[in-house]
Amino acid sequence: MQLNYKKIGESGKTLIILHGVFGFLDNWLTISKTIADQGYQLYLVDQRNHGRSPHEAPLDFPTLAEDLQEFLQQQNISNPILLGHSMGGKTVMEYAVTYPGTFEKLVIVDIGPKAYPIHHSKILQGLNAIPIDKIESRNEADEILSQYEPILSVRQFLLKNLYRKDEGGFGWRFNLPVLTSDMSKVGSEVKSSEEIRVPVLFIRGEKSNYILDEDLEGILSIFPNARVETIQNAGHWVQAEQPKIFVETLLKFLEEPI
Repeated sequence: MQLNYKKIGESGKTLIILHGVFGFLDNWLTISKTIADQGYQLYLVDQRNHGRSPHEAPLDFPTLAEDLQEFLQQQNISNPILLGHSMGGKTVMEYAVTYPGTFEKLVIVDIGPKAYPIHHSKILQGLNAIPIDKIESRNEADEILSQYEPILSVRQFLLKNLYRKDEGGFGWRFNLPVLTSDMSKVGSEVKSSEEIRVPVLFIRGEKSNYILDEDLEGILSIFPNARVETIQNAGHWVQAEQPKIFVETLLKFLEEPI
């Protein structure tokens, strides 16, 4: 599969960034330029069924990890640092246990290896309620979605995926039918019979409940050289809510000797 990507920076260690569910690489553009200025080259990647990458089932972590492995081969990238947020973090963890020894460090943003219950059902109902082939404005889509999702910032994030097609009308950047059918797989557990002993940084938001204190035992059972950093006054979208502190925390970890 040929995944869509954007490269930022021309020299330095290579950092691969994977977005979360309903997201796409554009979500990371601003923060990535700041990181690149510190001497890194970044590849922002649209995962399958998101952004401008192919829309093709299934949406499960073995497949997403295989997509990442194929992408690294296509770009002749060896021993990168891998960073993933939410669903992207699960992809990175699945890749790590499937292809050990092929990366330098891991950064997992606000997600753990444990299984998570489906909690996007209302959002999916709202997105599917939007008659994408009939709406005439973004405001019209927002009005419908607001009946299912009251938080404006969440709706704005979701509706970044709405675009005007060349032939007229609107379309979705994500593959809504596959997201709807496969969402249960996005919460699946990452398992490993072997320890992954590279340095791993888990970054969580203080106001998020995705990584709890009691999850640390499960994290260390797979990633014994992991640590968890908590960013204050941030929820699940840590990098968007506290970008300065996020970058400082990330760069400090990246610059630590192995």
